[in-house]
Order: sequence, then C-alpha cells, then structure tokens
Amino acid sequence: YSFIAKEADHVEGFAPELALVTKGGGKDLEEPLVVRPTSETIVNHMFSQWVQSYRDLPLLVNQWANVCRWEMRTRPFVRTLEFLWQEGHTAHATAEEAEAETVQMINVYHEFAEQVAAMPVVVGRKSKLESFAGAVATYTIEAMMLDCKALQAGTSHNLGQNFAKAFGT
Repeated sequence: YSFIAKEADHVEGFAPELALVTKGGGKDLEEPLVVRPTSETIVNHMFSQWVQSYRDLPLLVNQWANVCRWEMRTRPFVRTLEFLWQEGHTAHATAEEAEAETVQMINVYHEFAEQVAAMPVVVGRKSKLESFAGAVATYTIEAMMLDCKALQAGTSHNLGQNFAKAFGT
C-alpha cells in the first residue's frame, strides 16, 4: 500500500479504485495489500533500479496482466471488476522521444482496432481534465457504442517525468 500512497503524494487528482486485503491467515497484516495495484508505481520502482544513466535509455517494457478495479458501475462484456489489460511502460532520454513513443503507440492501437478487430475508432487527445492523473498528455481511441455513447477503447499516456521524479529514477 505504501507504493499507492507514494503515487497519491505526487499526482494531483489521484483517486485509487482499489480492493485492499487487510487480513491474511486470520491475522491483521502490517500493511494492507492492494489487489493488482496500478502498474506505474511498481514499474517505476523497478525503473529506478534499472536506469543508472542515459545509456540505459530508452527502456521499453510491455506487460499483460489481470487488473482489478473497485468501480461503482460495471458494464457486462465491456468492463467488470477484473479484466485483462495490456500496458507499455517506457523511459526516454528526452521529452521529444517520450512524446514520439506515446503517439506511435496510439497509432498502433488505432491500426489494430480498425485493421485487425474491424472496429472503427476515432483518434484524439484527452482534455487535461480527462487525462490520466499526472500525465503530460493522454491520447485515446474511442469507439461508438449502439447507444451512441463513446467507449474508450485504448489510451497512450505521456507521463513526462512525474513518476521518474517520485521514484528517484
């Protein structure tokens, strides 16, 4: 849980939707455990161990994991409390390289959605209010549902140096 507290300390608007485990084996735990916490905290902790100089950059990590979110409204077949999630985490020497990677990945998602999944989407940039908490920029692909509501079908976030600074990378 201390990783989540560290994230909340430096990200304005951070509001975790998490499930906490407070007991194990019939005993109270010293520190609550988060069921599949956000990856940014764990990954950036590891980046701080792996990146010692600019020569270690760029660092590109891809992961697939089941994610749990404690959400008030779930939607069957769209988003439940647990779902499979793909994430890429990167570290770059310059802001320009980070932005280029962010844009490249939203374009990969766009191409996959339309060319492989046959799902038409609109590519765009989220407003500051809608962006991932702490992100410099959030890009999205949105699909239209039958009820004429947009469904966020993929995102790519440029997190700048926010997490790097918090974790001493």
